[in-house]
Parts: sequence; structure tokens; C-alpha cells
Amino acid sequence: MSAAYKMRLMLLIVIDSVIVSFSIYMSHFFLNPYFTVFDRTMLVSSITLLLAHHIYSSFLGMYKKKWRYASMEELLGILFVVSLSVVTTAVVQAVGFGNIYERALTITWLLHIIFIGGVRFAWRYYNTYGISVKPNLKRREENPDHKRTLIIGAGAAGRMLARQMRDSKSVDTTIIGFVDDDVKAHNLVISGIRVIGGTSMIEYIVREYDVNHVVIAMPSVERERIKDIINQTKNVVNNVQTLPMIEDIALGNVSISQIRDVQIEDLLGREPVELDIDSIKSEIKDRTVMVTGAGGSIGSEICRQLVNFKPERLVLLGHGENSIYKIHMELTQLGLETELIPVIADVQDRERIFQVVDEYAPSYIYHAAAHKHVPLMEANPKEAFKNNVLGTKNVSEAADAAGVKTFVLVSTDKAVNPPNVMGATKRMAEMVIQSLSKQSATKFVAVRFGNVLGSRGSVIPLFKRQIEAGGPVTVTHPEMTRYFMTIPEASRLVLQAGTLARGGEIFVLDMGEPVKIVDLARNLIHLSGFKEDEIPIEFSGIRPGEKMYEELLGEDEVHSEPVFPKILIGKTVEFDAREVLSVIDHHSRMSDGELREVAIGLANAKDEKEVVGS
Repeated sequence: MSAAYKMRLMLLIVIDSVIVSFSIYMSHFFLNPYFTVFDRTMLVSSITLLLAHHIYSSFLGMYKKKWRYASMEELLGILFVVSLSVVTTAVVQAVGFGNIYERALTITWLLHIIFIGGVRFAWRYYNTYGISVKPNLKRREENPDHKRTLIIGAGAAGRMLARQMRDSKSVDTTIIGFVDDDVKAHNLVISGIRVIGGTSMIEYIVREYDVNHVVIAMPSVERERIKDIINQTKNVVNNVQTLPMIEDIALGNVSISQIRDVQIEDLLGREPVELDIDSIKSEIKDRTVMVTGAGGSIGSEICRQLVNFKPERLVLLGHGENSIYKIHMELTQLGLETELIPVIADVQDRERIFQVVDEYAPSYIYHAAAHKHVPLMEANPKEAFKNNVLGTKNVSEAADAAGVKTFVLVSTDKAVNPPNVMGATKRMAEMVIQSLSKQSATKFVAVRFGNVLGSRGSVIPLFKRQIEAGGPVTVTHPEMTRYFMTIPEASRLVLQAGTLARGGEIFVLDMGEPVKIVDLARNLIHLSGFKEDEIPIEFSGIRPGEKMYEELLGEDEVHSEPVFPKILIGKTVEFDAREVLSVIDHHSRMSDGELREVAIGLANAKDEKEVVGS
């Protein structure tokens, strides 16, 4: 027990003792101003009430409460302690003196509650506002960095946030008011703060009250609604922040430090996909798992997700030593029970891949190694073919030979009707595993992603660098759209696909509506605190191999019903496996132009017949 805690405890006991003694004295004084202080009944009643109060307060933890944050719960605790103490005193009076002094005990009960509660809440007020009688004017508004804050959402999260902002000594802010769409709350004062109006009035309120900081405290509201509010707010205020998700608030984790800037993911307009964690855990726990491309943005996140399910061994395979070193060090520092095995190997090296898979005999292989940059692969079709097609063939055939339970290929939406080398080689990679699936005990499946926010080569890091450089932000075409997902979503989808695999399927995440790239650029400019007249957008034209619109599944691949909430399963479409093998066998003798033409032609060839695996 610390000295500070002992001092605080003694102070509370002394204060409570004075209050209890004073309350019972004043109750007798009100009833009889000429009573004798040393009356035996009063002395016994005082001692009983005093002892009962301290015993009940200690037992119910009232001396351990942080009265600076006192609320209704603490008030009910005071009511309970005082009532029990008075009832105990009444019992002693009845047993000891054959009479209960109801009027005196009633007055004592009232005074007891008023003074005990009053002292506690005066303590809270002083710690929160000092001696100021205008708490909202306490902050130093002459500071140029002073924040005039509007909180959107007057619910539990908003009230909690307002209290923490006022309590914080390090935050120089004045809370202007709440905004809430509950009409019944308008013009009412909640936690000392006025609810000024609804979200339709945000622009007016910002200008009328000179607001320069907005916090969206609506963690349980749908993403589509949050997106609308962000879009409405960021046009009039540069500094827009939001609270964490409702799960964090439910756990009591909300604090000033957890208010974060609005992120581009908040503008996707859909809820993040939640997957079946229990089924993944039952498959992965105590198994050996291999991830190829483990140092990449997707591969490394798959590894981070995997270790939560406690595999016995995790093989981190990649070509770049620096990226494998980074993910290995990151996971090592977590102190995991899982054995981490870093392996430097190129998926194009067939002999090396067979040797690694045979040595570690993984139950699951997640194949994330690939070349994925569309314009770059247009200029280097043979490298795209070797890495994406031959690499997949090597790893999948090694999995087949070693008796791996499940093989998951990380594919792309660009494999649908591909006009480019990158998409064509990824579609051919799908064909390789689908062909192998028909004759192997290993379950081979593919997972198609849209664009992954923040991954290497994605538009977000490029836009951020361009904004930091003062612009312009370059967008290829004003009508170009893409599907987007977050890196954790992409990684969870890969893991979920492994548990759903029967063999030959192509899994796709339902990512809602596609997003215009130019809208993404505008949002990022606003989120960075700029306007479009400060950071202009320039259209550079569609690059070689790019499509105006991306598709997740071709028309002949679509199943109408999801196999899992938010996960669609594509039909397996018949193709000529002999042609695929022929291209693989003869690719080295083809020119870049020939290989590009053959790969795109083969990837777009279709047969209407549906086959096993759908």
C-alpha cells in the first residue's frame, strides 16, 4: 500500500467520521435543541453508525473509488452504504433500548447522504474544473493552437470523450457543444455541454462558433453513415478525428490518446468483414504453416494474423532477405510459442522449393509471392510469367508431392477478363492450381482481391507522397473505378478460404460498390488538411494494360448465394489444361510480345461448361 493511498484513505475516513458524527448530532439538535450531548442512546447510536459506515464503505469498496470520475454508480453506492448504516443503527437501538428513534434516524439519513455525496462530488468538480465557475472557459483560448471542438454524437461515447477532454491537463481545448440527430436532445445540456443541433447543421455550427476541430464519437454507427458525416465535415474543417470502434469502448479502452485522425478506410462506405475466427483456429493450431512472399504487405499481414492461432511452426519464405528479416524480427519480439523459421528462397527455383516443402512438411501453404505492378509487368512479361505462373506451379506441385492439406493462392480481380500481362499470368496461376486440384489429395483454392489499401504499389502511398511534395496528385482517368479492401481484411479472407476449401474454388470478398480513384484522391487531399486549389489533381491518361473498371468474377463464374457471409464462391470454368502446360513448356522460346499475346488470349478463353469444384 503506497504512502499516497494511505494518506488518501485516512483523509476519507476522517472526513466521513466528522460527517457521520455531525449528521447524528444535528438530527437530535433539530428535534430537541436542549438535548444532552452525552445522552447514552445518542452515544451508542453514534458509535454504531460510525462503525457501520466504515465497515460497509470498506466492504463495498467506496474508499477505493476514483471520485474524480464519480457517476451514478458511485451515487448509488453512497445511498446503499448510508441506508445499511442507518438500518444497522436502528436494529441496535431496538435491541439495546427497546425503541427506534425514527425521526432522528430519518434526519440523520438525509444529512448523511447530502454531506457524504456533496463532499465526493465537490471533490470531483474541483479536480475537473478547479475553482472556475465557467468550466468551458477554463482553457487558454489565447493560445493559437487552442482547439474549439465540436463532438458529433451525444451518446455514451461522446459523453465519455467530453469528460476525458475536460479532465485532461495536456489538451488545450474548449468543447463548443454536441451535435446529435436525436431531436429530443436538441438545446438540452448533457454533462454540462449543450446539444446545439443535428448533423444537417454541421456547416452552420462550424462557421457560427468558429469550430476548428471535430471529433466523431459514433463508434457503433454503420460505416456508410460515418462516411457521409466525414464527407460533410471535412469540407468545412481540416482537423477531423474519430473514436475507435465500439469493441474498444466496451472494453473501457477509450482515452484521449486513442482519438485518431480519420483514415482513408473510413471512407470506403462499408463495414469491415468479420470472419469465423474459431474455424480458422481449429485448423491452424499446433500445425506447421508456410507463407510464401512472407515479407510482402499481404504475406506479412497473413503471418501476423496466423500467429494469433498458435501454429506449431510458421515458415516465412521470401526472396528478399531484408523483408524476411523485418517480419521475422517483428514476430520474434512478441514472445510467441510458435517456432518461426525464416527461409530465403525464390519460388522460381523449383529444386529449392521442393526441398523446403519436403523438409518442413506444412499442413497449409499460403502462396502470396507474386509480381503485381501492372505497368511494370507490361514492360517485363517474361518476368511476370516466371514469377506468377512458374512460381505458382513449383510451389503447388511441391505441395502436392509433400501431401500438404490445403494450398491457398493469393490472386487478384485483375485475373478477370485480363487485358494485361499481370492479370493474365495470375489467371494462368489459377488455372495451374485448378488443374492440379482435379488429381491431387491437396485442396487447392484461390482468393481474389480488389486493391488493398496501403499495400506496396497501391495508389494510397503514391498519393500521400505526392501530397507531401505539394502536388499535383496524378489520377489516370476521372471515371476509373476500383474495389478496395484493407490489408487485415485481405489477410483474413486468405485464412478463411483455407477453412472453406473443398478444392478448385475461387473465393471473392463482397467489397460493396467500387470507388472512383479520383474521389479517393480528393478524400486523401482533404484528410491531409488541404483543399483542391492547394493540391491540384491532374489526369495522366490510362497506362498500358490498365482497365477502366475492375471485375471480381466473370459473368460465367458467379454463384448468386454467398458461401459465407460476405464471401462469394466462383464457379470453376472449363479450360484446356494442355494449352496451359504447352505455354509453360515453350515460354522461354517466345518473344516478350508473343508471350504477352498468348498469355492474355489463354486467360480470356472460356468454355460455358461448368465443372467439378463449383
